[in-house]
Amino acid sequence: MLLRFLKLYPLYFSLCLLPLVGIVIDMIFDNLGADPVQALHIRLGDWSLRLLWLTLFITPLQKITQWRGMAQYRKLLGLYTFFYASLHVIVYLWLDQGLAWAAITTDIIESSYIWFGVTAYLIILALAVTTPKAMVKLLGKNWKKLHRYIYIASGAVIIHYYWQLKGNMAEPLFYLIILSLLLLFRLAVWFKNRQFTKMMIPTTRKIRVVKADAVRVDQTLAGRSKGIVIEEIDSDIET
Repeated sequence: MLLRFLKLYPLYFSLCLLPLVGIVIDMIFDNLGADPVQALHIRLGDWSLRLLWLTLFITPLQKITQWRGMAQYRKLLGLYTFFYASLHVIVYLWLDQGLAWAAITTDIIESSYIWFGVTAYLIILALAVTTPKAMVKLLGKNWKKLHRYIYIASGAVIIHYYWQLKGNMAEPLFYLIILSLLLLFRLAVWFKNRQFTKMMIPTTRKIRVVKADAVRVDQTLAGRSKGIVIEEIDSDIET
């Protein structure tokens, strides 16, 4: 399993860089169209969205294949999602707005779709920062709770993407369908596990221990002595 992981990991690492290589080549040969900044901004945003969807796809794939090593690929894809999303934000702040913070603030206030983009990016940032093992150990059970916010980020990205395209429904609808299928898969697994857990809960008896001065230990035994009486009370175990 380790050898399998070591062989595939560099390949996936390189594949995640290919979109950036393609963008750089188009920049060098001036193939970004009439508005290169806008094209660069959109393409980086598109790839951050696609990688986010691939990150979400890892869990269903892991459930189907039963290969626990897939968690490392989910981490890799999640970090690349953050990487491309950060480039997307940098292009907007630096190349598009020229780091004019007054204009940026006005744009954010006036453009509702940017609110959702900022929300999604802040969540992805928090997830990336808490990816290292030291943070997992530090956060404990709260780590999983925090990383479930990826679903909120996904919804915010869809709204951000749709509004930015000014009503063009084709691509946002495609990504929405994919997201819906991924979430439905998780819901089905959760429901199945919950039903299985209920089936595994047995009906048993609670035991209460009380002291007595003299009791009959067994009908076949004579005599009285100080001892313990165990009373059995029928009850279901609380879940």
